Amino acid sequence: MTPQQVAVLGGTVTSSYGESVVDIGRADWLAAVTAARDVLGFDLFDLLTAVDLQDEGFQVVLRLWSVTTREGLRLRTRCPRAEPVVPSVVAVFRGAGWHERQVAELFGVVFAGHPAPGPLLLAGDVAGHPLRKDVVLTSRVEAPWPGAKEPGESDADVVGRVRRKNLPLGVPR
Repeated sequence: MTPQQVAVLGGTVTSSYGESVVDIGRADWLAAVTAARDVLGFDLFDLLTAVDLQDEGFQVVLRLWSVTTREGLRLRTRCPRAEPVVPSVVAVFRGAGWHERQVAELFGVVFAGHPAPGPLLLAGDVAGHPLRKDVVLTSRVEAPWPGAKEPGESDADVVGRVRRKNLPLGVPR
């Protein structure tokens, strides 16, 4: 990206896998997404998702594509765990509505101004937000691994030693 393009978005730019990545403050999120579409020509919405960074909060990631220049752009913003609220971009890209509902349901990030928030994927009896890293995978606790070896172990790993039981993934230690 050129310095002029960076100034339009108002964030910190890095490059990852040949694509520009712009980190934007939460307060400037909606303005930056609008500028990416209207000023820079990133006119195709690709996806919106989130990453649980645990103590650092959540990172919301938006990927856009320019049909004319055939370039991709990723915009990222962070929100703390204590206040997981990000402005909705549905007014800019209507296709973001489904993605925002999915992130809200699976991570617990609230998209302020979303026109139709509500459950999307999970059954009504699911408690919590299953893609958060602090969620215990209860199925692993209730039904331990049935095999003689843990996944990834070979026969040589278990010969001649008393095997210590590992806790399954997703179970806090």
